[in-house]
Amino acid sequence: MSIFAPWADQPPLRCLFLRNMVLDAHIGVFPHEQGVTQRIRVSVHFGVEDRTDLQTGADDLSRTVSYEPVVQLVHRIVREGHIRLVETLAEQIAAGVLAEPRVRVVRVRIEKLDVFEEIEGVGVEIERRPQA
Repeated sequence: MSIFAPWADQPPLRCLFLRNMVLDAHIGVFPHEQGVTQRIRVSVHFGVEDRTDLQTGADDLSRTVSYEPVVQLVHRIVREGHIRLVETLAEQIAAGVLAEPRVRVVRVRIEKLDVFEEIEGVGVEIERRPQA
């Protein structure tokens, strides 16, 4: 099931997101990346089951997951120390988001912003689901 194209036999999802969170991170494998920070951009999309049995527009917190713990999770992981690969950072964030039992799918994009002068960003995007 994709967060952006759910299959007909799957429950509907409510997609929540953090878009373009820019942070300084200790990240990279090359010698010139050690001991310095680099600007990264983090985006996280996560899907929770969307209850359709409620009235349209029902103002019910049980229909969602708070953004704040996800923001705090990203900050905590980035502050923990040097990470060699953007893929590792993305996996750690995805695992943390999936620790919330209501999350059915998560997509994480990590971009390094200042690697090439002519390119806005380079990085990785992953999509993960809870393990069965």
